[in-house]
Amino acid sequence: MSANPPRVDIPQPNFFDRAISYLWPKAGLERMRARAVMALAGGYTGARKDKAQLSRWNPGGGSPDSDLIPDLPALRQRSRDLARNEAVATGAIGTTVSHVVGTGLSCNPQAVASLVGLSKEQAAAWNADVKLRFNAWASSKDCDLSRQMTFYGLQSLAFRTTVESGDAFVLTPMVTREIGGPTLALQVIEGDLVCNPRGMSDSATLTEGIEHDPTTGEPKIVHVANRHPGDLRREPITWRPVPVRGASGRKAVIHLFRPTRAGQRRGAPLLAPIIEPLKQLGRYTDAELNAAVTSGLFAVFMKMDPQAFQDLFSEDDQNDFVQRSMKWSGEIESGKAINLLPGEEPITSNPGRPNAQFDPFVQSILVQIGMALGIPFEVLTQRFQSSYTAAKGALLQAWRFFLGWRDWLSTNLCQEVYLIWLSHEVAAGRIRAPGFFVSPLLRHAWSSCMWVGDGPGSIDPTKEVEAAEKRIALGISTGEAESILHDGVDWETKHARLVE
Repeated sequence: MSANPPRVDIPQPNFFDRAISYLWPKAGLERMRARAVMALAGGYTGARKDKAQLSRWNPGGGSPDSDLIPDLPALRQRSRDLARNEAVATGAIGTTVSHVVGTGLSCNPQAVASLVGLSKEQAAAWNADVKLRFNAWASSKDCDLSRQMTFYGLQSLAFRTTVESGDAFVLTPMVTREIGGPTLALQVIEGDLVCNPRGMSDSATLTEGIEHDPTTGEPKIVHVANRHPGDLRREPITWRPVPVRGASGRKAVIHLFRPTRAGQRRGAPLLAPIIEPLKQLGRYTDAELNAAVTSGLFAVFMKMDPQAFQDLFSEDDQNDFVQRSMKWSGEIESGKAINLLPGEEPITSNPGRPNAQFDPFVQSILVQIGMALGIPFEVLTQRFQSSYTAAKGALLQAWRFFLGWRDWLSTNLCQEVYLIWLSHEVAAGRIRAPGFFVSPLLRHAWSSCMWVGDGPGSIDPTKEVEAAEKRIALGISTGEAESILHDGVDWETKHARLVE
């Protein structure tokens, strides 16, 4: 048995080591000693720079803003282009939006009876009244500043804008409609419209159109352009500062983005890490499709003998024939007979299409894309060809991804909008909520709400209903929870209808 110790690569002095040793020999000696100790102690192989595989890998160590904001315009533009023109990107975003939002997240007030001083019956009546009032506002297009969508449509628009472009802003002005007094209206704007006025550079208190507190980092003001920077209109762009909160603390701007680093102030598109493979996959698919179409065409080429061409045609006829041949674009049509000039001979090749390796290769790339997004391959491609267990596992994994985004959307958009709406209704005296503006705890208790969306659907309804019955019988679930899990509709609504 060999007793030789493992070989350790002692770091060699670099330029800075030699310079320090020349000017301050003692400091240089201590520097090399410390590096030798670190080498003997081990460390992370991924941080080594003396290996050929890692010597040229020197990523920058910028801040969350400096790593993202310079690239953000290009990321937005490329993400939107992929969402418009690439099937995989379109499907990924469409699947995410349809499962997270679907027909919309509905409001189910859950006022805490023990905190607000109501009995269970009184709390139930209060919740039902508030739900009816909020749904009347949310189901009307008056809740949209442009009167184009209901609140449920705005949820889908705001979420799609966020995942496509990285972030979105929702303004919450009070407007007066034809009926009633001032009412809450929502305006969804793309992140491009929030930018530094007049091309100003970022500073300690201004980052990409957002003014923030230099100590806490809390956003204070957003600068909103009057039109999109990419608009074709020639009108000059002006900016208006919009306070994030009013003097009373009411939220006037909701910034939707999902930070991945502490201190991050703008968001990156969902497709940002996979923009290049998505584009390359689209190009590869187009090339394979074109090759398959070309190999599927069959044309007959008519070759003319040069001597016969000289003997049979006059000089004028020869010129006419050459001129007509020169006008051929080279495009091949199925079943077409093509005359060639004297001396020309077609050269054909066998492209081997359809390519037998196309589908396995594309599937391999799609698996990696699904891993980056957090969506299983089966759900991303909507291709369920395996067993029931495998399909169920893929759907469960995808549903965790969708529920994570749904929780994020309900917390950052729906609940914020509900709190603003409820505050206005309480202030106007249409809804009674004692202590709402006095105690933060009471405000939380009055505004507690559960947001319910569409259910995941069923693969085998019989098995899933039996499982639901057993969960309820064991006391680990309730009829309300199972009803929402089934199709997103609460148990009370179904029960009331059944009683009728």
